[in-house]
Amino acid sequence: MLGAPGSPYSRKLRAVLRYRRIPHAWVNRGSPESRGLPRPRVDLLPQLVLPGADGAPEACVDSTPLIRRLETMTAGRSVIPPDPALAFLDALLEDYADEWLTKAMFHYRWAFPPDIAKAAAILPRWFRTDQPDAQAAAGGRAFAERQIGRLGVVGSNDTTAPVIEASYERALRLLDAHLASSRFVFGARPAASDFALYGQLTQLAGFDPTPAALALAIAPRVVAWVDVVEDLSGMLPGEEDWTPRDAVADTLRALFAEIGRSYAPFLLANANAIARGAARVECAIDGRPWVQEPFAYQAKCLAALRAARAALAPGDRALADAVLAGTGCEALFA
Repeated sequence: MLGAPGSPYSRKLRAVLRYRRIPHAWVNRGSPESRGLPRPRVDLLPQLVLPGADGAPEACVDSTPLIRRLETMTAGRSVIPPDPALAFLDALLEDYADEWLTKAMFHYRWAFPPDIAKAAAILPRWFRTDQPDAQAAAGGRAFAERQIGRLGVVGSNDTTAPVIEASYERALRLLDAHLASSRFVFGARPAASDFALYGQLTQLAGFDPTPAALALAIAPRVVAWVDVVEDLSGMLPGEEDWTPRDAVADTLRALFAEIGRSYAPFLLANANAIARGAARVECAIDGRPWVQEPFAYQAKCLAALRAARAALAPGDRALADAVLAGTGCEALFA
């Protein structure tokens, strides 16, 4: 597995591999060990090298489908709830973490001077700790410039900043409240959404100074939880550890209400902009304006969520809909 400590999706997938006790070798991007590894068509992190159709090693990307592929390759210690309705809800929460919380991660890292300074100093040195200081400094400046230039794609700008920051603080409080009575999101064993939340929070609550200080002040339980999820290989999960389908806690419903309040309006507006060929996504989120460039991948995310809901049996769909009723998420499937 090729990854980087500063990549939330790398941390997400590595934590899944550890929890599921799947033998693997972590290779840091830019290290001597990374030379000669197969490259994917799209150069994203993480990259998991698996046997291709012809048996030859193939570099695969995108943590969400990779987690599902691993479920078909190795048995036991699954991160997908066995109940179809809960599995769908888990996928919705995983998508929120991967695609909405990452906006907060990019925003805080590249919009605040202390965070920019730390990222520019540390990220290039993760690739090679033994590189000369001048080389690392130049690499840090170049990397920061590239990432700051991408903020428009992610959705971080002067207009959206208050929305992102308020949403992040609410997410911290809501997750902290849920974890006060539940070890993980869907019970006493982790699901895919736990690892997605963890991945983003390794950066937000564990690396970048501004959001990490907020996390410590608002949600110390979440900060501790992130450290715990880093390596769950010692857990001994049982099937009884999943939340029963008829016992979804109000604290979990509150997390879905946050998705309906923040992420759902963006997903709908983004899909509409993509369909119209518009140059900008414009909508209101929580009563505040949101403007950014359209993001085609996130339109695909909405389509995938709709397909997953449509594939549920009627009884399972009714249960999932009942959990989401009144949260704002139902608008995604109207």
